[in-house]
Parts: sequence; C-alpha cells; structure tokens
Amino acid sequence: MAIRFVEIKAADSSEALNTEWVVLENDGKAPFSTRGCGVTVGRRGSAKKSLLGIIDPGFVLQPGQRMRMCTGSPGTEKHGAAPEETDELKNYFLFLPKPYVNPGVVLTLVLRGLPVSKAEFDPAASNGVAAAPAPKK
Repeated sequence: MAIRFVEIKAADSSEALNTEWVVLENDGKAPFSTRGCGVTVGRRGSAKKSLLGIIDPGFVLQPGQRMRMCTGSPGTEKHGAAPEETDELKNYFLFLPKPYVNPGVVLTLVLRGLPVSKAEFDPAASNGVAAAPAPKK
C-alpha cells in the first residue's frame, strides 16, 4: 500500500486543536479505506506507542487523493477555525481532546495492528515531515 504522510502540522496552542493536522495521500493504484485504521504516536527508537483512536467511519482515499485529518472538532469554537477545504483537500475531524504533535513524535497509521504508513514530525521541515533516514549498508 502506498499511503503516506505528506504533511504534519502542530497546533498553534493547546486549545486550538483545529490548527493541528496531518495530511495523508494515496500514492497507490487502488482506493484505500481508512475505516478501522488507527493512529499511534510514539518516539523515535521507542517501542512504546499510544493509540490515539480508531478512524470510524473513516474515508476512502482514491489514487492520488489527499485528506487532512484535523485533531479537533468542527463544532467546538475554542478549537479554532478549521482550515479551508479545497477540491483537492478535504478535512476529516478526529475529535481528540488534546494536541499530540510535538518535535520528535512518530505517527503511524495502522490497520489491524500492522503499520501502513509512518512519519516523524520535524518542525524545521517545510511540510513538518522528517526526511527518511538513509538506507543502511
């Protein structure tokens, strides 16, 4: 499967949950349903991970399509305004109670406990995604 994190953005404040998001993209040739997928957070090099929750009802990513997953709730004023949607990028809300993106956090999209995609947050990167490490020789 070719699902990948293409953007990770930390919240502007601990209350403004709709200013924190990740963008997933389907680089594959077949549609991908996120129903039943989970998102875990951990630290690089640590086996300890926390499950943020299960994506339900989820959404289907068609080949080449992207989806922005916002941390907060669209109906909660204190979570801030949600980012503008475009024809190419829609919002999906996770309804989480607090921000989870901070420097060094590793996000993993899992399906039935198996990793589908993984990315590390790097605030210095233009898209917030740390460059993949060089392959070991």
